[in-house]
Amino acid sequence: MSDHTNDTYALLRALVDEFVRGEIAGVCTSPGSRSTPLVVCLTETGALECHSHIDERSSGFFAIGLARATGRPAVIACTSGTAAANYLPAIIEAREARLPLIVLTADRPPELREVGAGQTIDQVKLYGDAVRWYQEIDTVDASPERLRWIRQLACRAIAESEAGPVHLNVQLREPLVEREQAPDLDLQGRLGGAPFTISKTAAADTSALALWLADKDRGVIVAGEHRDFDSAALGEALGWPVLAGPLSGARPGASAIAPYDLTLRSPAPAPGAVRRVGELPASKALRQWLSSLDCPQAMVVSHDQWPDPAGDCEARFQGREPAGLPRAAPAGWLESWRTEDARIAELIATELGDELSEPNVARVASQVEGTLLVAASMPIRDVETFGGQTKTRIVSNRGANGIDGTIATAFGLAAGGDRTTLLTGDVAFAHDVGSLVTGSRLNIPLTIVLVDNGGGGIFDFLPVSGIGDAYEEHVATPPQLDVEHVARGFGAAYDEITSLTSLQAALSSAAVGTRILHVRTDRASNLALHRRIAEAASA
Repeated sequence: MSDHTNDTYALLRALVDEFVRGEIAGVCTSPGSRSTPLVVCLTETGALECHSHIDERSSGFFAIGLARATGRPAVIACTSGTAAANYLPAIIEAREARLPLIVLTADRPPELREVGAGQTIDQVKLYGDAVRWYQEIDTVDASPERLRWIRQLACRAIAESEAGPVHLNVQLREPLVEREQAPDLDLQGRLGGAPFTISKTAAADTSALALWLADKDRGVIVAGEHRDFDSAALGEALGWPVLAGPLSGARPGASAIAPYDLTLRSPAPAPGAVRRVGELPASKALRQWLSSLDCPQAMVVSHDQWPDPAGDCEARFQGREPAGLPRAAPAGWLESWRTEDARIAELIATELGDELSEPNVARVASQVEGTLLVAASMPIRDVETFGGQTKTRIVSNRGANGIDGTIATAFGLAAGGDRTTLLTGDVAFAHDVGSLVTGSRLNIPLTIVLVDNGGGGIFDFLPVSGIGDAYEEHVATPPQLDVEHVARGFGAAYDEITSLTSLQAALSSAAVGTRILHVRTDRASNLALHRRIAEAASA
């Protein structure tokens, strides 16, 4: 038997186990071969009530009735091909009636698609907008990380289905039947039969969040962007440190820890709980630290967000921060974090001095009046690490983390009336250079701080930098723009910045029209500086 078959069954058993823990209403199956692993795992333990049907249309509408009767999600599972297409009428009914339905369709793997394999149609997003959420599942590599992923995926499917149907399209390879006993494997489930991630709906959020926090002390808040949640206020109420991401709005708070990317590179105090708010900040050190912890973690989010790529959270909440919480940390807990925060801040100031470096540009830009838009990639990471505590409103296009449209976004922000500054690298600048015409056409004031280091500096920190001759041309991609001529061509003011003092002076004056502050740096020196500071922080 191929090893992947054991992996397939392990992953699907973890998925089904979460359905059991999540108390789904029942399962409806129909005949087929490709769906064998699904049917075996759904029926083998007897923990789920399973109903056999001859055709998928009847199966789907039976599940509609089951969902109506119980108010709980019903699961329908079928083989590949037109069998899946016959679910559509029931899926549409579930969509319009907002009934909880989880659709499991077996599918061929990619190598059998579009090559004439039997019973194979295009099942990717087969039901279009009729489902609330879609996920493709490849059942290979039952590593601990992927077992946690598929458990959380099952919990999300249950949560998403509360307002209508969801579709999980499962790629299955032959052999489809286990021919030997699978080895003992830790399926990574929570103890005590609890779901891997409990998701609380908006109606009960505030009380549920308060209840989760009630028995936790020595906690930490990781604050990302969240429009409806005041992380700073929660940190002050609980006496918990707030690892305040640059987009959180929590960096002015008394509990704010700003240079956490460096703080977490040395042993940090072990928390008893972590409350994660909104999207995770960019810091790799922060994400690795969160995954290393052995304590309860939960996320509070808006709408359909599920920002937990490593599957660390046991609970998910929507809504605003609860009011009237008692201080939940022992004396000295927050102070121990603040002491380390002060040490790192002093280290940064000493190491950077008054040189015109990329970290110092980020430090100065983070204190500008009004709104600072930070380009994705290296600039946002420098602001995260070196920006410090600030009252500046900091925003970034971190939804998809792309560099496209950066200049256009900055003009859009400036059109809202707030004084706006853009901090960008040269590749992101070149990528959207045509949007400079917006400034001359619409006469919108914008200051652009352009860090020009001759290419995509972030890639110098990654393994791709070692691929050889192709790296510089095809990955780093130096734009080689004559920025002064570009500015003149688009009617923008141009200043070459040669010192940190001149940058501070330029940023203190308001822009009239478009203004480009051109800061030249060196990628190799920047890499060495970052590494030196990281080593000093972890010493």
